[in-house]
Amino acid sequence: MPNDRVYDLFVIGGGINGLGIACDAAGRGLSVALCEQGDLAEQTSSASSKMIHGGLRYLENWEFRLVQEALQEREVLMQNAPHLIDPLRLILPHAPGHRPAWMIRAGLFLYDYLATRQTLPSSERFCLANHPAGKVLNAAFKSAFAYSDCRVDDSRLVIANALTARGNGANILTRHRMERAESQNGRWHITLHRMENGDRVKLAARALVNAAGTAVETVLNAATTPRNQNRVRMVKGSHIVVPRIFEGPEAFLLQNPDGRVIFVIPFERHFSMIGTTDIPVETPENGWAISAAETNYLCESVNRYFQSQLSPDDVTWSFSGVRPLFDDGENDPSAVTRDYVLELEAPPSTPPALSVFGGKITTYRRLAEAAMDKLRPHFPGLGSAWTAYQPLAGGDLIAPNKEALSNLLKVTYPKIPNYLLQGLARRHGGYTLRVLDNARTIEDLGPDFGGGLTGREVDYLMTKEWAETPDDILWRRTKAGLHMDAAGRQKLEEYMATRT
Repeated sequence: MPNDRVYDLFVIGGGINGLGIACDAAGRGLSVALCEQGDLAEQTSSASSKMIHGGLRYLENWEFRLVQEALQEREVLMQNAPHLIDPLRLILPHAPGHRPAWMIRAGLFLYDYLATRQTLPSSERFCLANHPAGKVLNAAFKSAFAYSDCRVDDSRLVIANALTARGNGANILTRHRMERAESQNGRWHITLHRMENGDRVKLAARALVNAAGTAVETVLNAATTPRNQNRVRMVKGSHIVVPRIFEGPEAFLLQNPDGRVIFVIPFERHFSMIGTTDIPVETPENGWAISAAETNYLCESVNRYFQSQLSPDDVTWSFSGVRPLFDDGENDPSAVTRDYVLELEAPPSTPPALSVFGGKITTYRRLAEAAMDKLRPHFPGLGSAWTAYQPLAGGDLIAPNKEALSNLLKVTYPKIPNYLLQGLARRHGGYTLRVLDNARTIEDLGPDFGGGLTGREVDYLMTKEWAETPDDILWRRTKAGLHMDAAGRQKLEEYMATRT
């Protein structure tokens, strides 16, 4: 990369907020570069509960604007990334001692009302004796409520934004850590450290966006006047994955005695994902692995409700992330706002620097629009907002819906097993044809590593989606790591070594 390249906008951080902003800005005609010190979505953005939801429990904290915005975004994202987002019906078992039934009814009525453009079924109350869930829940639960939200492949949503940004000219630099950003002569002069070989890369930009997540204050202090104030509240959220505990398509929302709620969500066909915890941590380093206490807490939460009992030995996989929330002074970690805060610093004769605090995956697109609104005065002629109306990469299914796409793939590739085609379609949507290219038989797909992963897709992920390590592919570009044995993982590692 030439050292004298000047971009309009330089973004620090390869999570959902950074990529959302890069995607929006590039589509408005700005020249954009983004750096991420590791892999895209390597940290918090791949450690969510994997839901696109309004946040029913946020109503208890009176965050009506956030809930309404999130519910509106649920509709937009269902339209723009239909390959990554699926409707999800959630069941709330109810028993004496829980939040009062009238309170839940009122909350669900408000939730339905705030959704405005309702395309998903409304909430209801029903008798568990007449529902399959009644057969797996403890006999103490006689009735339940149900409402609608969506689930999402969170890390692939980040990748879809990265692909869309690159399609509009953005330069996405993974494994590049920002070392220094200095304001000189009306521009940001930025030095990056290339993690692979230690090289320094220098470039310049007219504006800086700091979407570094847990490191947002560190980056801000490195680029502007250092300050003692810390506005980031770090809260660790952990999940466990166990063999499927309910065969129906619904998820569960479980009320705990401590007032928290826990999701039990169908995951990767054969599993259930359970989470999340809310644990304050002082540093991000304390938040990337689940503790034994958290595992026990999640198992006990499920055991209060289900006839079959979980133990830590049942955990197939676990993951943890640190949510860098904006510190609003709340003592209870669960009550700290999940809303986003954007802070623009633009003193006279100084290029602007915008820092992103907080946010949630559901509202990332609106956060990006708000960021561009703040930067608009510094970019006369900036293009109009566009992301609400255009599909993300792969979101154009080249067919009316997922079922039609599946049928199209069966006809186009009759000699490739359907389970492989379906897995590719879930991950790549309309881009599945790019992945398969001229392949016509299973032999054309190269080595089979297990878990629905073949050499053809690995090559595509490495050349087109910034994947460099087995973990990039096993846990972020796909979830093949859940379905693959040790021999398959070793085979993948050896194969990728021949491709670098």
